[in-house]
Amino acid sequence: MIAHPDTLRELLTRYEALRDRSGDRQELDDVSYTLCVSTGTRDIRDAVRAARAHIAEVRAA
Repeated sequence: MIAHPDTLRELLTRYEALRDRSGDRQELDDVSYTLCVSTGTRDIRDAVRAARAHIAEVRAA
């Protein structure tokens, strides 16, 4: 099961913002973990790809 597209969109936005700035590493780790769990993956790169694919799939429907 994969999270709702709105949830994934929010997580992706938070992940990208945290990744692009130096700062709270723990918060980045937490968002990365949540994104992985929400997409059923174990690697953040896979999670980002899965989230983007799911969002695009829902938009196309």
